[in-house]
Amino acid sequence: MSEVIYVSRETLEQMKAELHRMKTVERPAASRAIAEAREKGDLKENAEYDAAKEFQGILESRIKKMESDMANARILDAENIDTSKVSILTRVTITNLSTNKSMTYQIVSEKEADLKLSKISVTSPIGKGLLGRKPGDVAEIQAPNGLIRFRIENITT
Repeated sequence: MSEVIYVSRETLEQMKAELHRMKTVERPAASRAIAEAREKGDLKENAEYDAAKEFQGILESRIKKMESDMANARILDAENIDTSKVSILTRVTITNLSTNKSMTYQIVSEKEADLKLSKISVTSPIGKGLLGRKPGDVAEIQAPNGLIRFRIENITT
């Protein structure tokens, strides 16, 4: 059973565009590649045909996954987010208590996570550890490199 995926409206639109591209551009290209390879003769020893069929299978799998994700997507509206505690789509400013460095991250779905944009996944160790915390709380998070302690400074949308 697929689980619910929480996304912003922008991410859902990006998913729709990607699915449309896969169906209207990549799928016909894969079919053409198979047809061209088929015309080259014996299919038993035709590496181009095998590669084209494999690409088509991977593409169809990606299309099914994207359709499933979109069917299970729930749109979150930043205007309705409770900022009294850390939740998905909130921006949280935290201080690492061992280094005394402050950082601000937005908690987002796995599909939207991008550390370069300061967006961390709700399913990451830090994302999970911060969920439900309030300003002033200290979160002890078991990360791959050991235990990290963060103090929640501020929560906004």
